[in-house]
Amino acid sequence: MSMDKIFCKNLKDARNLSNFTQKQVAERLGVVESCYANWEQGRTEPNIDMLRKLGEIFNVSIDELLNG
Repeated sequence: MSMDKIFCKNLKDARNLSNFTQKQVAERLGVVESCYANWEQGRTEPNIDMLRKLGEIFNVSIDELLNG
């Protein structure tokens, strides 16, 4: 599995474990839902600031998001 696919799976898993919808996460990040959905689907990637915020929202490290 490529790193991108690992990240997408980890991101989706973290969101599901936190019981958030894509829309809820997007709202917390201040982005539109489609932007967040694109990250889970591997179409685009979040920048480092967004990675930090994702880690805070899901209470995981950036390394956990990227590598599992």
